[in-house]
Amino acid sequence: NERQKTHGDYTTHALISQSLKEVMRDHGVNELAPTQTEALEMIAHKIARILNGNPNHHDHWHDIAGYATLVADGLE
Repeated sequence: NERQKTHGDYTTHALISQSLKEVMRDHGVNELAPTQTEALEMIAHKIARILNGNPNHHDHWHDIAGYATLVADGLE
C-alpha cells in the first residue's frame, strides 16, 4: 500500500512506461550506445512513476537526474 502511494498502480505504470519506450524505439533509441539506451529507458520508467504515482516524490526526480548524469559523465 505504501509503495502504491508513491508509484501508483503497477498495471497502469506498465502501460505508461511501455508506451513511452515504444515511442523511443520508433525514433532510434536502439541506435544509441547501450548506456544511453538504458538511461533513456530508466528515465521513461521514472516518468511513468511520476505520471502514475505521486509527482511530488523526490526520488523520482532525483533518479532521472542520476541516469542523465551517468550518460553525461561518460561523454566527457
